Amino acid sequence: MTTNSSEQQDGVNKSARSSYSNLPALDVSLAFPQATPATSKFPPCASDYYNFDGLLTSEEQAIRKKVRECVEKELAPLVAEYWEKAEFPFQVISKLGALNIAAGTIKGYGCPGLSITGAAVALAEIARVDVSCSSFILVHSSLAMLTIAQYGSEEQKQKYLPSMAQLKTIASWALTEPDYGSDASALRTTATKVEGGWILEGQKRWVGNSTFADLSVILARNTTTKQINAFIVKKHAPGLAATKIENKIGLRIVQNGDVLLNNVFVPDEDRVPGFKSFQDTITTLSISRLMVAWQSIGIAMGVYDMCHRYLMERKQFGAPLAVFQITQQKLAQMLGNIQAMILAGWRVCKLYEDGKMTAGHASLAKAWITSRARETVALGRELLGGNGISTDFHVAKAFCDLEPIYTYEGSYEINNLIAAREITGFASFKPAVSTQQSRL
Repeated sequence: MTTNSSEQQDGVNKSARSSYSNLPALDVSLAFPQATPATSKFPPCASDYYNFDGLLTSEEQAIRKKVRECVEKELAPLVAEYWEKAEFPFQVISKLGALNIAAGTIKGYGCPGLSITGAAVALAEIARVDVSCSSFILVHSSLAMLTIAQYGSEEQKQKYLPSMAQLKTIASWALTEPDYGSDASALRTTATKVEGGWILEGQKRWVGNSTFADLSVILARNTTTKQINAFIVKKHAPGLAATKIENKIGLRIVQNGDVLLNNVFVPDEDRVPGFKSFQDTITTLSISRLMVAWQSIGIAMGVYDMCHRYLMERKQFGAPLAVFQITQQKLAQMLGNIQAMILAGWRVCKLYEDGKMTAGHASLAKAWITSRARETVALGRELLGGNGISTDFHVAKAFCDLEPIYTYEGSYEINNLIAAREITGFASFKPAVSTQQSRL
């Protein structure tokens, strides 16, 4: 038997292909007229079964309403396309900036000074439609801006925060390194004092917004004190490079990058003076972990809303899918999860407002809520059958996007161990070193 070369095979295949292969895809509304795709019209909210809205202040309700209206109109029609292309829809930045939510709880400097609950529900509403865009806000606001607001000098706050609050200046925040993910306190990027400033050397990974950010907050180890410090590094600084991480299956719209720092000079005025140790990182991460929990709530709500409408519209065996016991059971299970997730997230927000939230509270909320969201979204994927793998119907995209949410800002396991350390008094992150010789 004679085997053709790959070039010959390609030539044969091309000539033998049907001319149909060159036709554009059929519009989904024509290909599947029985159910409304999320790209045509995002489903109405049906997931607030216990009337969480009644626990919100009038200001928080107004924030929730305006964000929901904006993202359903501006994001829903286009995010599936950008998710497929793994590109960021830069045209929505001005729309998100006009909502005046980017700075979250920060007060002054042109920032809205929202309650933590208001900031949380705003982020959840964006995540309900697209979690990648909510991650864009999370990194910019709850990590980069919050670091400057909490630990920056007065000059830094006045210089950076007003334009960041309007999303006219975009920021990233870099902690994770190729060799140090969960073990982030052991990071190796260094900051060495020189005349007039600092020299940064090292490498960061999974840095959201990094490929287009105007500035990055870089965490590095002070070579003199051996403590972790924070530095504001400007876009195009000599020696700074950020390259996009390709081939992701989730958060494809998020522009995660590998950041290389090769002899990068940072002037003294751009060292964040109040950020003096890894403990300051923990304080920042505790707030962002609570926000990630609310992202997960938003994802689960959007999936439930899509499934609820789909089951009412889609018919099999002569009846809507909503009439069958198995689909009803799964839908009710999803809804129950969401109510519990909302109430847990709301309670931790109240602990924060009362000055009582601990790192353990935030970590347990992040771990537990993301795990329940994972279960909820998996049930939703099942309910949509074949359309559960099509981004046109939202659930497939949310299913993939939840996987990195489950892991970032501390994995499920690490966040549980943070909470467990708090309740037992024992840290169990590192393997115990035994001084006894094995009997074997």
